[in-house]
Amino acid sequence: MSELKAMCKSLRLAHTAEIYEDIPFENPRQYLESLLSKELELREAAKVDRLIKKARFLQEKSFSTFQWHDQIHFPPQLDAAELERLNFVRAKENLILTGSPGTGKTHLATAVGYQACKMGLEVRFYRVSDLVENLERAWKEDRLAFFQNKFKNVDLIILDEMGYVPFNTEGAELFFQLISAWYEQKSLIITSNLEFSQWNRVFGDSRLTAALVDRVIHHAHILNFTGDSFRITHALSRNN
Repeated sequence: MSELKAMCKSLRLAHTAEIYEDIPFENPRQYLESLLSKELELREAAKVDRLIKKARFLQEKSFSTFQWHDQIHFPPQLDAAELERLNFVRAKENLILTGSPGTGKTHLATAVGYQACKMGLEVRFYRVSDLVENLERAWKEDRLAFFQNKFKNVDLIILDEMGYVPFNTEGAELFFQLISAWYEQKSLIITSNLEFSQWNRVFGDSRLTAALVDRVIHHAHILNFTGDSFRITHALSRNN
């Protein structure tokens, strides 16, 4: 390792040794400001990349590729522009996306997650069935506290596909405990093809379901997606 690289490493300047020759020089002040500005820019980009990798999204999605349409019904206090600003995450509020499969819920939830990463926020993405499976495994291996602690510094948790797979009693109770621990401490995004009145199909216990829904919808913005599946419509249009 060269002396320059060693000094940069000591000062935690991760990129300076690689970029200093590419910075145009007009005067010492300009050069130093440009060099440090580029270092900060690359450092921020690397941070965003790390956050995106840790979030474990299933696909890359963004607001720019999302098709807003009049069959997305917003609550009075929220619109598309306000959603993209992510103030609800900072306020530890929830976002519930309900509607038929294929109407864009997961795309929008993922786009919000990517935007949050770009703003420097910690995000985690889970299919609900996978999260419950992880919870059950952690409980059986006596690692439940360790698993729960992994979310300590997370700002936004995306729970996709609530309602596709029913839980057993153990899984439902573990999931409820986790949601209760996150209540008013984390911001959640939940996508579901079921109305709240149908969530009892997933949890199998009416009192537990009522308590869970109560925590989830408190401080929540609920968006209802109506209309036909984009995937089916697209497939039909290709075959015509």
